[in-house]
Formats: sequence, C-alpha cells, structure tokens
Amino acid sequence: MSEALIPLSIAVLTVSDTRDEQSDRSGQTLVERLEGAGHRLAEKRIVPDDVYRIRAVVATWIADPEVQVVLTTGGTGFTGRDSTPEAIAPLLDKHIEGFGELFRQVSFEEIGSSTVQSRCLGGLANRTVIFALPGSTGACRTGWDRILGEQLDSRHRPCNFANLVIPERGTHTHG
Repeated sequence: MSEALIPLSIAVLTVSDTRDEQSDRSGQTLVERLEGAGHRLAEKRIVPDDVYRIRAVVATWIADPEVQVVLTTGGTGFTGRDSTPEAIAPLLDKHIEGFGELFRQVSFEEIGSSTVQSRCLGGLANRTVIFALPGSTGACRTGWDRILGEQLDSRHRPCNFANLVIPERGTHTHG
C-alpha cells in the first residue's frame, strides 16, 4: 500500500455490570488494536448493561462530528441483561447485515457452534460507523484482526467503511 493511512477517531464502549478500567480486558484489547493500527482513541467508557444508558452514550458519540467510529464490546449474548443490540439498532440509519454474518463465520473457526449465540451487529448512523462485538477478549481480537482492521483502513480495496466516514471522501466512488 503506497498511500498513507487516514487515521480515524474511534470511541470504545464496554458494556458490563462487573468490569472497571482495571478488569476491562476486552475494551483495552480494542484500544490497543486501534492505536496499533494508527487510529486515534476519541473516548473510552464503561456502562452497565442497560438499554438506555448504552443508547445515551452511543447517541452522544453519533452526534459528535469528531467521532467517526464507535466500537462496543459486551451485551450481545442471550442472558437476561444482554441488551446492546436493542440499545443500538434503533439509532442506525442503515444496518450492515454482513458484519454479523461474517463475524459468526470467522468466529465459528474458533468457538464452533457457540458463535450462533452472538448477536453482534454493525451499522451506520449520521456518518458514523458502529460495530457491536461480544464481550470476550477473544471475540474482540477476532473482530478486529479478521474484519475491522481492514474495513477501517482507508487503503483497503476494493472498499472499506473508513471512506464513508472520512469527510473529504464520504463515498466509495473514486475519481
């Protein structure tokens, strides 16, 4: 790749009733990956698994023109309080159906049929791309290493999500 990476401003939200900054390995994994790839951390927060608290944080970031990408970890399973998809889905202008499908496909190689319990999702809202990943550190590594690292790289061809949120690009068209 001859052109330079255009760094994105990425916010990370950990959804957990039990984690704090010391024990949040999944959120820290995402921060390490995004910074290692040359992107900027806009903000990192931890909120309890509550639909309205998750939605409030994500909505604030979607409304902030400085935040181009939101990554969440946690709350995507089927236990009683898992509510990240319910919190985020109403905020989306467009759903990225293929993200959940591809994540489960690559995750199957690692955890087998248990991947069917992942309700991870992706979407676009107000020129912000949002990806909700499961709460395990392994899932965050898989999501970044196998999908997001490329899709948030402005140099990745034939297309990527970075070019949808970079103001001077804003589209997949070239020319």
